Amino acid sequence: MSNVVEINNENWVSEVIESKVPVIVDFWAEFCGPCKILGPILDGVAEELGGKIKVAKVDCEKNMDLAKSMGVRNIPAVFLYVNGRIEKKSTGSMNKASVLKFIEGN
Repeated sequence: MSNVVEINNENWVSEVIESKVPVIVDFWAEFCGPCKILGPILDGVAEELGGKIKVAKVDCEKNMDLAKSMGVRNIPAVFLYVNGRIEKKSTGSMNKASVLKFIEGN
């Protein structure tokens, strides 16, 4: 899926901050049950919304410094970036309807 990208320190600025489309950043980890439920929902939303939005995923176990610098304390944590700035934050799992509502407010 071209609208889903794995994020790390090296591509954070180019993929999230400099993105021309809004970006949903999913901070997750393999051990996190709710993250495993939310991940496929976000994948589907990325496919459904095509080039209107980008879904970015940050594996918190591999990118602890990045997650910490963003103030992530609980996962899953979902941030919506618009024009390089955080517009919204949410923690915990969401269903598809909640994800779409989260996006539509911007």
